[in-house]
Amino acid sequence: MPMSAQEAEQAIRTGIAALQRRDGAAARTAFEQVIEGGSAVPPPWFLLAQACRHSGDADAEERALDRVLAEQPRHIGALIMKGDCRARAGEDRGALSFYQAALNAAAAHSGEVSPVLAGELQRIASYSKQAERRFADKLDSHLDQAGIGADARSRRFQDALDILLGKKQVYLQQPNSFYFPGLPQIQFYERAEFPWLAGIEAAVPEMRAELEAVVADEGAFTPYVEHDPSRPQPANRLLGDPSWSAFYLWKSGKPVAGNAERCPKTMAALEAAPMPRIEGRSPMALFSLLRAGTHIAPHHGLLNTRLICHVPLITPPGCRLRVGNEVREWEQGKALIFDDSIEHEAWNDSGETRVVLLFEIWRPEIEEDERRALTAMFEAITAEGAVDI
Repeated sequence: MPMSAQEAEQAIRTGIAALQRRDGAAARTAFEQVIEGGSAVPPPWFLLAQACRHSGDADAEERALDRVLAEQPRHIGALIMKGDCRARAGEDRGALSFYQAALNAAAAHSGEVSPVLAGELQRIASYSKQAERRFADKLDSHLDQAGIGADARSRRFQDALDILLGKKQVYLQQPNSFYFPGLPQIQFYERAEFPWLAGIEAAVPEMRAELEAVVADEGAFTPYVEHDPSRPQPANRLLGDPSWSAFYLWKSGKPVAGNAERCPKTMAALEAAPMPRIEGRSPMALFSLLRAGTHIAPHHGLLNTRLICHVPLITPPGCRLRVGNEVREWEQGKALIFDDSIEHEAWNDSGETRVVLLFEIWRPEIEEDERRALTAMFEAITAEGAVDI
C-alpha cells in the first residue's frame, strides 16, 4: 500500500531532524522510505543527496543530485553539491562547470539569498579562481615543455589563450550605423604595417608647433560632442563639454576655412594618408584635445570601413586608450591606429592637457573596387540627408 502524504511528510520531518544532528544514515533511511513509498509528495532527492553526503556514500549522493538537476537544471544547491562531487574526484574542470552554473543561476535570481547560501557562493567563487590558476599554470607548463614559452608565442595566440583563461573577453566590431562583413577583428594595427606613416611621424615637430599656436588661442577648440538640432540629443555626459574638444582641419569632406590655413604643415603631412574622399563626408581630420582628469566612456564608432589614426602631439604620462581588451598609452610622435567600431574608451589621468592629431583612413583589407562602391553608396546616403549613417 502506498505511503500516505501525511506519512511521507512525517518521514521527511524525521529525516530533516536527523540531518540537523548530522545522522546521515537515519536521514537517508527516512528519505528513501518516502521515495520508495510512492506517495503524492514529491521525492526529496536533494535532501537524500545531503543525507548520502553525511553518510559518506559519494556515488549515491551524485545519483540523487542527478535526479534533482534532471528536473531543475538551475537548482543552485544541487549545482554546488554536484560541483563538490567533481572536486572531490579531482576533476577541476568538471567542478568549475557546475560552480559557474551555480554562480550564474544565483546572479539571475531576483531575490536575496540566505546567509548560508551566500557563504557557499563565496566558497565556490574562491575555489573557481584557484582552479583557474591551476589550469593556467598547467597549460603554461605544457606549452613550455613543447618549446612554446611566453617569448615564442604570437600576439594572436597569446590573446586566444588569455580569452580561453578568462583573462580577456571577446570584443567584436559593432558599428552604430553601417557594418561591412568579412573584415578581420583587429583592435590595434601596428605602425609598421603602414609605410606612409613614417612621413607623417617625421612631421611631428612642425605639426606640434602649429598645434601650440592653436592651443594658445582660447576659443579655437569647440566641444567634440555637439547636438545636431535635426537629430535626437545624444546621451553622452560630455555633450557640450570642452573637456573633450576638437579643432577640425577637414570636416564633412572639405578643409575647414580658417583652420586649415593655420596649419599648412599638418595639412601637407595628411596628404600621405589614404583618407577616404567621399563628398559631404570625408576626409575627416582634427586635433583632439582631452583635458586633465577626463574620461571618455566606452562607445563604438559609426562604421567599420575605416580605421582611426592618432598621432600624439602633446602627450603627458598617464594618458591611455583601450580598444577591446587591449590598453595602450599614447607616446609622443608614435601613431596609434585602431578600429573604432570595436568598443573603446580613453582616459587622461595626468594633470595636463593631451592633444592628438586624429584622422580616418580606409581599412587596408577593403579592395579598390569596394572602396569605389562604398564611396558611391555613402555619397548617395549623404545626399538623402542621412548624415548619421
